[in-house]
Amino acid sequence: MSSLRGTSFTKGPCDGSIDPTKIVLSGDSSMQKQKKRAILCPNCNSLISKNESRCPYCGITRPGSWWKNNIWTRAFRGTDQLLKAIIYTNIGMYVLSLLLYPRGSSLSINPFTLLSPDSRSLLVLGAAGTYPIAHFGRWWTLVSANYLHGGVLHILFNMFALRYVGLLVIEEYGTYRMFIIYTLGGVFGFLVSYLFGVPLTIGASAAVCGLIGAVLYYGKSRGGAYGQIIFRQIGGWAIGIFIFGFVVPGIDNWGHGGGMLGGVILGFLLGYQERKKETLFHKLLGGVCVIVTVGVLLWAIVSGVYLRIVG
Repeated sequence: MSSLRGTSFTKGPCDGSIDPTKIVLSGDSSMQKQKKRAILCPNCNSLISKNESRCPYCGITRPGSWWKNNIWTRAFRGTDQLLKAIIYTNIGMYVLSLLLYPRGSSLSINPFTLLSPDSRSLLVLGAAGTYPIAHFGRWWTLVSANYLHGGVLHILFNMFALRYVGLLVIEEYGTYRMFIIYTLGGVFGFLVSYLFGVPLTIGASAAVCGLIGAVLYYGKSRGGAYGQIIFRQIGGWAIGIFIFGFVVPGIDNWGHGGGMLGGVILGFLLGYQERKKETLFHKLLGGVCVIVTVGVLLWAIVSGVYLRIVG
């Protein structure tokens, strides 16, 4: 037999009898209120009270404050969400580059040039290199070029590599640090390309090479059997990328090398999970990278469509 203690009743309208449709369980109401006051710590993801002045697990102060517990600091807890967002953005920019100047798109049977966007599309949407940067001062292309591709094989290869290496970086560095490395590694790769005189360059491979560099640093720094396996496996990828770049014309090896170097530096500066868990600083820096990326891509789309219409 269950107890009705803590249960309140509402009388019927006529005879003072109990109306069963209006029974309110105060215990359930109290539990609901407690659930509303419970949050996941934005730093360590432990379940705590929203009113805690300091997280009892990681020590972060005022974990329930809006600037520490918001959509961004709660975002991307699932590993697939961020990777899907990056992949879909790359695909969207690729489709737009085909549609912007459709008559200039290549329908060649050569797999390396199949469905290649018109060079005008790539230029107005934010291709990097000495031509757009030195001649037009378009420094923002160091970000946008990471989301443009020169053909269907180009984007398929890069998205496959991103999916594989990205999951590994998320596992060892965390979601927010992964996006920081992807963004800044790509920027560094295209900056090196610019400094070494590459006239026009695009592709997510510079950013992916940034992730590869971070994994190489992780494997070498961690050591042990697991670290050695990771280093050798991803090191084989790195060697293969450079061999492919020397064999196939038109590959930006400077961008690849710069991205890997940037990834190694970022891996060292940001640290990985076994040495340092992701902190609020990583989440805020990751948020800055998202804001900059979204702003640059929106500018690239709007300005590219405008130049297509007026030009």
